[in-house]
Amino acid sequence: MTRQHCFNFRIAQVAWFALPVSLALLAGCQQKPQSAEPAPPPPTEPMAQDTPPPDYPPEYACKQIGGTTMLNVALAPNGYPAKVDIQQSSGTKALDELAVSAVREWKFRPATLRGKPVSSRLQVPVTFTPPNPPPDECNKYL
Repeated sequence: MTRQHCFNFRIAQVAWFALPVSLALLAGCQQKPQSAEPAPPPPTEPMAQDTPPPDYPPEYACKQIGGTTMLNVALAPNGYPAKVDIQQSSGTKALDELAVSAVREWKFRPATLRGKPVSSRLQVPVTFTPPNPPPDECNKYL
């Protein structure tokens, strides 16, 4: 039954003599739920899962050498880094190399689109903070 017919039948309810007929016809005007497909899940960003810190060489810790290496990481749909590049150096080549090596082994929960894992990119800072106090073994590095 079309919407216009439903409207006309609702108007007809005013007439008492048409009430039983109108009610019977209005039953056919009930809107049936539409069988729409469920909306796809919203996209998600990648998230760190298994990110052990890089090795911090004792000789750098003892000399209080630290810094932050900023890395550009391209993630594969499986959550593992496909490519890791240095965006900004810590100022120490050895620490930068340790940061890249560590992040290449990290595992991320991949980004998703419509519920499916997809490739993504993110920036990852890796910070080397010298311990305070210095490690006991520092006497041999000084």
